Amino acid sequence: MSKRLSEMSLEELWQLFPIQLTEHQACWEEWYQIEKGYLLSVLPDTVKIHHIGSTSISGIWAKPIIDILVEANLSDYDEIKSILLCNSYICMAQTETRIDFNKGYTSDGFAEKVFHLHLREFGDNDELYFRDYLNEHPEIAIAYEKLKLSLWKQFEHNRDAYTESKTAFVCEYTQKATMQYGRVYG
Repeated sequence: MSKRLSEMSLEELWQLFPIQLTEHQACWEEWYQIEKGYLLSVLPDTVKIHHIGSTSISGIWAKPIIDILVEANLSDYDEIKSILLCNSYICMAQTETRIDFNKGYTSDGFAEKVFHLHLREFGDNDELYFRDYLNEHPEIAIAYEKLKLSLWKQFEHNRDAYTESKTAFVCEYTQKATMQYGRVYG
């Protein structure tokens, strides 16, 4: 009998769920739209829902995981958390103002469709600037893709190191985007 995910160490989880990159798939937008529709049907009507992460950037290789940003009032977090936990999401991390959930992780590995949902307060949405900047600047998107591909095998079983190795790039272009766009998503 295999261990439950909650009983596994971080290293065991990284082995079961390695970094996998694949060419951009047209179905990612459809998967996002379907999940967004579902979330809108169960969450409070005050939330804002956005497609973020590499699957929202046109044409680049990405982990086949749909990242979803849900902006909400902090006062609604407990209700939203309860709803998500009753709807196949697993709480992975929580701070006072941020909660991260996963869906599509099984004791046998990834399901066909995998989602990371990031619950944040309204305005805590820098990922939107990064997404839009890379979609408007394909040459920067390609540079980001090359960076990710260069890190993939080195950090295949260390998600934290993979993410940390991309941080400077993401911060640089998020800052450029907020300077270019102003705070339009606030």
